Amino acid sequence: MNDTFGKLYLIPTTLGDTEPLNVLPLTVKRIIDQIDIYIVENEKTARRDIKKICPDKKQQSLKLFPLNKFTDIAELPSYLEPCKNGLNLGLLSEAGCPGVADPGADIVKIAHQNNIKVVPLVGPSSIIMAMMSSGMNGQSFAFNGYLPIDKQERKAELKRLERLSFEQNQSQLFIETPYRNNKFLEDLCATLNSNTEICVACDITLPSEYIKTMSANDWKKNNVDLHKRPTLFIIHKS
Repeated sequence: MNDTFGKLYLIPTTLGDTEPLNVLPLTVKRIIDQIDIYIVENEKTARRDIKKICPDKKQQSLKLFPLNKFTDIAELPSYLEPCKNGLNLGLLSEAGCPGVADPGADIVKIAHQNNIKVVPLVGPSSIIMAMMSSGMNGQSFAFNGYLPIDKQERKAELKRLERLSFEQNQSQLFIETPYRNNKFLEDLCATLNSNTEICVACDITLPSEYIKTMSANDWKKNNVDLHKRPTLFIIHKS
């Protein structure tokens, strides 16, 4: 690492509209107090989150670089120039932890390539918290992101991952676009073996938090509304 460079701090945020210091350690507040330059997915929500965590911080002092699907990859190395000039930089997630199911991983990779020290801060990760509370195999699990939208492709992929879970004793995690959550749970119940376990972890850390693990057969008898609620799904076949 180059000791003259600033550091890249990976700064987690809340998973929803909850009081930041209920789920974030004071270290996060201290670091945000010290940093004025950030890489963010959305400027409006980033400013809102910074204000909630550090209400006395002057918004006009902030410099924000956008990192989202519209960002030109060729611009990313320039975002780290402040670090090369000795200034600390914050990578602020839209929700949860940067770099995990998050475009921030590209910036972290470039930081390593440029000998910039990367400092991860403690905060809520929906993937880890769902896995912790599922009762499934925390020794071996995989996050698969989104499954194919096409019905037949999705069914084939679910069956493949169910076989993998059984053969390797490995829990499989997924997410879905929130307005499709109810249909996705129906698809899981219709496609998987009736004894395959499904964990639904919804609104993690929020007052409406709902986490339940049952067999696919038992889920068919359960009526839960997941519409537009951030949800992790985990399956495990024993």
